[in-house]
Amino acid sequence: SPWKPGLLLLSLPAFSTTCARCAKDRRLRQKRAISERQLTRYFVDQRRVRVVGGQGGEGGHSFHSEPRKVFGGPDGGNGGDGGHVIFKADQQMKSLSSVFPFYQGFHGERGGSKNCYGANGAHMYVKVPVGTLVKEDGKVVADLTQHGEEYIAAYGGAGGKGNRFFLSNENRAPKLFTPGEPGQERILHLELKTTAHAGLVGFPNAGKSSLLRAISRAKPAVAAYPFTTLNPHVGIVHYQDYEQVAVADIPGLIKGAHQNRGLGTAFLKHIERCRFLLYVVDLSVPQPWIQLQDLKYELEAYEKGLSERPCVVIGNKVDLAQSRINLPLLREQVADRVIALSALTGDNLEELLLHLRELYDTYVKTEQSRGQSPVKW
Repeated sequence: SPWKPGLLLLSLPAFSTTCARCAKDRRLRQKRAISERQLTRYFVDQRRVRVVGGQGGEGGHSFHSEPRKVFGGPDGGNGGDGGHVIFKADQQMKSLSSVFPFYQGFHGERGGSKNCYGANGAHMYVKVPVGTLVKEDGKVVADLTQHGEEYIAAYGGAGGKGNRFFLSNENRAPKLFTPGEPGQERILHLELKTTAHAGLVGFPNAGKSSLLRAISRAKPAVAAYPFTTLNPHVGIVHYQDYEQVAVADIPGLIKGAHQNRGLGTAFLKHIERCRFLLYVVDLSVPQPWIQLQDLKYELEAYEKGLSERPCVVIGNKVDLAQSRINLPLLREQVADRVIALSALTGDNLEELLLHLRELYDTYVKTEQSRGQSPVKW
């Protein structure tokens, strides 16, 4: 056809939504697996934060004047209060890495004429993970253990008084007004203690991370060398009645952990929040019951009564020949219930999941009998 001015012909490629190769892939992208080395940059369980409340707005200074009312008197309003800095627990936050070292509340506005008060400064909300301890000078001032729980870290300053406030019979035209007060300033230390129902406790390379991967969708790093896990991981075990049990993979402990050998204190503090414990023992090593005795000793030396919480002993790596020989010897030496399984092959995982649910139900009934609400995920 002849070309005409203002007419542009474009040759568009054929597009079909019915063709599998031409149609757009609308599947959701899965989360990229993060290695343990990369995770150490994202996971932070301690933070030093300087918080300053917003400054109050200064009072207004004005005199009312209009036709036939020239000397209307003072009409300067008060300034607005400064905003607070508030820590708020949020379940979606899993680390203190997003918490900045300094926060300041918004300032209040200055008082206006015609007795108008200044607007209050907005509050500054800082989201922190559930299980965050707030300390000041080594003393605990707040413990945020519930979703949505708040703590006012720094109060905002009060707004100043306008000259209308100083009107009296002795002074009919006051020129005095006050500035807003500065906000409260504090230096706080935030410390995260992982909140989970069950805690996997064991020595390095006992198979805790492999077990967590087998019973939940968590994907901690797994390798054939000790100290693969450097940070706690939390996996959720789902049941058919929609109950969810949170299981925390605590990094491996060593002898002398309560004396802060290795990174003992940094690991042990995450066990304090666990309601019941799952001791993971490597059945393939000689005398595996010695591992259980050492683990309970480290927990008891760190905090009295920690080793007496409801627990179960998990004999891992039962697929090995040496483990089958050590299993009856372990049951003779240990008074607690022993569940033998293999996190690698998945043998006998059903018994663990059933007993885990029994421990969870017992915990829920105990909390309800005390009039307290159990932790839900």
